[in-house]
Amino acid sequence: MEVSIIKIGNSKGFRLSKTILERYNITDKMELILEKEQIILRPITEPRKGWDKAFQKMHENNDDQLLLDDVFEDENFDEWK
Repeated sequence: MEVSIIKIGNSKGFRLSKTILERYNITDKMELILEKEQIILRPITEPRKGWDKAFQKMHENNDDQLLLDDVFEDENFDEWK
């Protein structure tokens, strides 16, 4: 794909289409990797981003209870020795 280099303030850059941004889940930041004869752009993924706030909200709503008991009634701890 050929893209044009455009002036952005005192720098230069290029635009990515909305389709590319959505397809590769590019939001605010990208990783730029410089290798021999090429530049690689890679989306920065943060799979656990926002989990701390979600867990806090679950706790406030008393929705952070265990779905399964820690210990089952028929569990035999002797085999762990």
